[in-house]
Amino acid sequence: MEYIAALTPSVVMAVAFTALIVTIVKSQGGANKSKEDAAVDSALARAEAARGASPADGASRG
Repeated sequence: MEYIAALTPSVVMAVAFTALIVTIVKSQGGANKSKEDAAVDSALARAEAARGASPADGASRG
């Protein structure tokens, strides 16, 4: 019976990991894809705008 106690955590983690992967795969695309893409695009635009507002790497150093 010790082998059951030894294998239980591994089995539980494998099942949880499989459920996580299935959830991730199912959530890709679908009706929310354009909304998610828009959110990522706006976040990238904000990051690039903030990066562009700061001086370039080492350009202002003398």
